[in-house]
Amino acid sequence: MRLSERIQLRKEVSINQAKVQILYPFKMSRRATLFLFDLLLLFGSFGLMLLLKPEPKSYLNDNYLIGLALLLITWVISSFSFNKYTIVRSIGLTEIFKRILYANFISLATISIFIVALHAGDYSRLIFFGTIIIATLAELVFANLDYLLIHTVESAMDIKDPELKPLDFKKARRAVNFKDITINPEDLESGIREECGEEALEFINQNIDISNPHSLVISTTTRFNIQLQPDNYFKAVINLKRINDIQYINKFFEAVNRKLPLNGTFVGTCETKFLRKQRILKKYFPGLNWIMYTLDFIVKRVFPKFILTKKIYFFLTRGENRVITRAEALGRLYSCGFEVIDERFIGGLLYFAVRKIKDPAYDMNPTYGPFVKLYRVGKDGKMIKVYKLRTMHPYSEYLQDYVYQKNSLEEGGKFKDDFRISTTGKIFRTFWLDELPMLINVFKGDMKIVGVRPISKQYFELYREEMKLKRVQYKPGLVPPYYADMPKTIEEIQDSEMRYFVLYDANPIRTDVVYFFKAFNNIIFKKARSA
Repeated sequence: MRLSERIQLRKEVSINQAKVQILYPFKMSRRATLFLFDLLLLFGSFGLMLLLKPEPKSYLNDNYLIGLALLLITWVISSFSFNKYTIVRSIGLTEIFKRILYANFISLATISIFIVALHAGDYSRLIFFGTIIIATLAELVFANLDYLLIHTVESAMDIKDPELKPLDFKKARRAVNFKDITINPEDLESGIREECGEEALEFINQNIDISNPHSLVISTTTRFNIQLQPDNYFKAVINLKRINDIQYINKFFEAVNRKLPLNGTFVGTCETKFLRKQRILKKYFPGLNWIMYTLDFIVKRVFPKFILTKKIYFFLTRGENRVITRAEALGRLYSCGFEVIDERFIGGLLYFAVRKIKDPAYDMNPTYGPFVKLYRVGKDGKMIKVYKLRTMHPYSEYLQDYVYQKNSLEEGGKFKDDFRISTTGKIFRTFWLDELPMLINVFKGDMKIVGVRPISKQYFELYREEMKLKRVQYKPGLVPPYYADMPKTIEEIQDSEMRYFVLYDANPIRTDVVYFFKAFNNIIFKKARSA
């Protein structure tokens, strides 16, 4: 693309951006107008509910005025907390609806606590709940009309002035020759520093030479912008946007993988679940912060895990601003053909640098819900699906080698400091709840009650060759010899399993009975726990 054409494209972009400022030259006055109109809707809804009562004036007493004042305070605080009055034209109607529903839900929850928990029986639920519901419906209708009006005006401006035609971005992208575009490295560093900070820039420079023309620096949440890049040109990709805001994360990673050569580098960032919790608790004042965090946890963590609520979650969020644990972020990268070469927590975000080592796994059925099916080595080396309650974060199964390389093994053959285990997972393991679904495998005939533990392919490869050959001759079991002998190292675990095999070959029934009661004694009285 010639320089004159690129300048013309920039002029058209600037003109289209200026149209929005012509429509709304005073952002604060618009925000104030929305705020005052919203209060008018709230008071109007309250008055309408009073009119539905037989004697409306009897409700205008001190108690109801206190209740109305509480509703007004929570309404204003929650509205500003969710930026309900900050309407940016770039956001969609779904995002506007989300802000309204989230903010008003907080008000509804607060009033419910006030009326129910404090036993404020003198208050009419119809008046207060009805006020919130009517005001919410009115806000949604107004927001829809306002959104349509703005876009109608913008379209009219385009029609009246032929010079203000919408920019054909697809045509422009097809016309771009990436090899002809050069960027000053100092300007690039300045831009990264401005958006991400000095420490993030240092992390990127340690892993990628951003001055190299074969390094692509972008800030995007759509894989479309990755797919538009030329093939076999870039050897490194840096994306400055959080992966939390990418709707289809794996598809995005797969697109990056296809653009990079073997050993190509990808640098990105995400907000982990722990960092998100810290941010929410610091953002709001004490009391409200835990309400906001609980609401966020229910919608963003619980809803996606169940079939019925999953659709509600994607309707409300479109998969954006999702909660991602460190284990899930890295596990997704491994499943998409990358391996981690560096990671660091910087400014409330986790930055990662990964290297392409293979093509993506394209796993169409990743384990995400509370019940998981894990592939384990069974009899004759056949891979069987073992049923368990989830104790690890999603995509953790792809991180077994990474965790082993970083942390090795501790006593009992477990991975040391395994960050993949969730909070609920620790509780499940303490009380053996995670093992109960394996009874399904026993009924199916893949496993038996007593036998060696079903292990993953990665863990299986850590065994001695003689133990590998011995292990595949038997079905794995629900109650392993581990809980009878309580070995501490992987070598001791293998020796324990070998002793079990020798005894089992001599007398199968007696051996299983003896091992079962030894394990029962250690679990009940010596507090041995699920590993």
